[in-house]
Amino acid sequence: MKDLKIILENRPGTFADIGEALGKVGINIEGGCGFPSEGKGIAHILIEDSVAARRAIEETGNKVLEEREVIVLDLEDRPGTLGQVCRRIASAGVNMELLYLATNNRLVIGVDDLGKARAAV
Repeated sequence: MKDLKIILENRPGTFADIGEALGKVGINIEGGCGFPSEGKGIAHILIEDSVAARRAIEETGNKVLEEREVIVLDLEDRPGTLGQVCRRIASAGVNMELLYLATNNRLVIGVDDLGKARAAV
């Protein structure tokens, strides 16, 4: 799975444009998050086909800033689970750079050392 970091125009309908464009090419957004930043919007989306997704997004006039491979974990919905996962990654000396939830109680994690993090979780 890939995480795409997208810069968005801060106006009504921008994310709708992206969702519709991805839907037209058959790409499902499996997770994501977004927030304002310096008059723009920053969004992260979890997808499988990054090449087609990038093309569809950029055709809407928005820009993909970064693409990265991420760890996607099934997460048990109970107190302390997130802390346990994060502690294992930290104990391996890996810095977490991105964290959000995806569909079906999955945790998306971007790290500075994918190999070490995968071995830790």
